[in-house]
Amino acid sequence: MHAPFKNSIAALVPELTEWRRDFHRHPELLYACHRTAKVVAQRLREFGFDEVHEGIGQTGVVGLLHGAKGAAMNAAGRVLLRADMDALPIVEATGTEHGSQTPGLMHACGHDGHTTLLLGAAKHLAQARDFDGTLVFCFQPAEEGGAGAQAMIEDGLFERFPVKGVYGLHNWPGLPVGQFAVARGPAMASADRLEIVVKGKGGHGAMPHLARDPIVAAAEIVLSLQTIVSRVIDPLEPAVLSITAIHAGDAFNVIPETVEMRGTFRTLSDATAELIKTEVRRICEGVAAAHGVKVEVKPSPTKPYPTTVNHPRETDIAVAAMRTVVGAENVHDGIKPVMGAEDFAFMLNRVPGAYIFLGNGDSAPVHHPAYDFNDEALPYGVAYWSELARRALEAP
Repeated sequence: MHAPFKNSIAALVPELTEWRRDFHRHPELLYACHRTAKVVAQRLREFGFDEVHEGIGQTGVVGLLHGAKGAAMNAAGRVLLRADMDALPIVEATGTEHGSQTPGLMHACGHDGHTTLLLGAAKHLAQARDFDGTLVFCFQPAEEGGAGAQAMIEDGLFERFPVKGVYGLHNWPGLPVGQFAVARGPAMASADRLEIVVKGKGGHGAMPHLARDPIVAAAEIVLSLQTIVSRVIDPLEPAVLSITAIHAGDAFNVIPETVEMRGTFRTLSDATAELIKTEVRRICEGVAAAHGVKVEVKPSPTKPYPTTVNHPRETDIAVAAMRTVVGAENVHDGIKPVMGAEDFAFMLNRVPGAYIFLGNGDSAPVHHPAYDFNDEALPYGVAYWSELARRALEAP
């Protein structure tokens, strides 16, 4: 860890651990991050932040911290650091004493850790104020499918707080604690939802000739959709399409009227995403016609997440910060993109920036009931944010 702030950050670890576990005990879903946002805003004020704004994008919080020479007058002297706050609708199975106290919800993706890391950097930097310019600390709700980043943008985030760069991070299970990783260019996939309803004619299971079975048609749709990636998309173009839920009928001897299916598709290209949409509709309509049933491909109920694309200059700044904190040998520069999605992509579509990964050690994978953020990663994340903040502001 970088010598000038090694001791001061190390001294924060017990307090950071307490904060992180408190957030873990009180998970909140999507935009309902009321308690988390209140705690974040209160702490920023306690740290002596120059401005604290609440209720942006419903429950987002933005704090402004000016450097030693005062407020930056325009975007050229400002950068934004972002953390997500929301949890997931998963029943926790960690068995820890700091487990979720809200049945059916848990921090299964480490946003409790992300919020804590940025708060730790906020406290450290507020004490030091050893930088020139203005840091914009952004705490965002609804990353998990709710497009909270876009909601904050639509609520005037970048008009009210113009910046020259935006930066985010995510913990990464399987990457050792004390190591970092970053992808050059596309870092995470775009994500969109599939909702398909097949409507047939119900009947007795013993007399299928008097019905139009939507289950058989749905089964053929599921299998045919797999040919989009294997036979339509360029083999060198990353793409994933998965049907993840099928609901139909309640009895063993009744052919149902309707089958409902849900799924997701991910790409690293907007053009590929559009091709998948076109092919899904073509296949569904063709199979439905062949079986004498009707099909509806519903539009996604949420805004699709675009591809998360890192910008070259800002990625270089992030890599330099990571190398300063842990040494070049512990920074994996240029990893392959991840096919998971991240709504930080909305911010990167508006302002240049970089999104990196922080080692979480040998933990369960994210979105797993046994996952827990590794508190040993806390000082590394705080040190990275602190070093990055200074470097990003100094960069011309």
